[in-house]
Amino acid sequence: MSEYRDRVGLSVQAENAAKGLEKVVYAESVGVKQLWMTSLSIGGCDTLSFCCVAAAKTQAIKLGTSILQIYTRHPLVTAQQALTFWDLAPGRLRLGIGTSHRSTMEGRFGISLVSPLGYLKEYASVLRSALWEGKVEHRGKHFKVSMSFTRKAQVPVLFAALGPNAFRVAGELSDGAISWMCPKEYLLKRAIPEMEAGARHAKRTRPPLVAHVLVSLNQDEKAVHEAAVKTVRQYGALPFYQNMFKEAGYDITQESAVHELAHSLTISGSEQKVRERIIDLLSEGIDELLLMQLQTTENETEWKRLSQLVGCL
Repeated sequence: MSEYRDRVGLSVQAENAAKGLEKVVYAESVGVKQLWMTSLSIGGCDTLSFCCVAAAKTQAIKLGTSILQIYTRHPLVTAQQALTFWDLAPGRLRLGIGTSHRSTMEGRFGISLVSPLGYLKEYASVLRSALWEGKVEHRGKHFKVSMSFTRKAQVPVLFAALGPNAFRVAGELSDGAISWMCPKEYLLKRAIPEMEAGARHAKRTRPPLVAHVLVSLNQDEKAVHEAAVKTVRQYGALPFYQNMFKEAGYDITQESAVHELAHSLTISGSEQKVRERIIDLLSEGIDELLLMQLQTTENETEWKRLSQLVGCL
């Protein structure tokens, strides 16, 4: 079933870079083809720096960022980091970028979140030109950039997307869209059609959708559901997610909707049951999956079992 394995990646979470590296090496050893890391998943370490080290310690596994927060680093800095990775492991990086959230940018970094989609478009234009063309001349509202590199690095640039407009822009400009906490029905009925519309506007083929899914091999259904509900509430505190959940038909001000959404977003149970649900999702129109272990307990054994499952698809 290698056609499925190539379309499934795992999110890595670890308390520090050393523990994270152990997970990357293990995942490759059991056949996992791709791993993803969020901006804080490796003990708060810089994601691209970690990816460079992980690439040097492995042979073929692909590594992806899901996502890099674009307001906190200049696109040329991101391009330099991606170029470093390319020199070590060409073809093995997928660069997921996104705007993050107002509460994060303004509350944590003191950076104003201004014109998110417009900023993302310009950022991606600068970044992709620098990497794919080896040079960039850009005069825009947000960036005025002039830079040449001595070589090119054809690193795919994917966009984080939640709302219809973001999916449309991803279809028009990106090398793929990464969803987060989006129900399957919303992805199939709203996200993908918007991506297709964006792609048609740009006269190009729709890029892939990478769908984030919560997963657990814990067979305690109550514990899994409680963890999923907790996760929904955490994300539901952010306006971008509130809007997306409402667009998807879940009014999370209603308790029943919170529980329905938690159930919709999670696949769990035995290895066989989880494997079947993964294959179902890939067969129903989702291009790729980004599986994130639902934290019911601090159980490294479960993560290894999940790695083995993905590595044998």
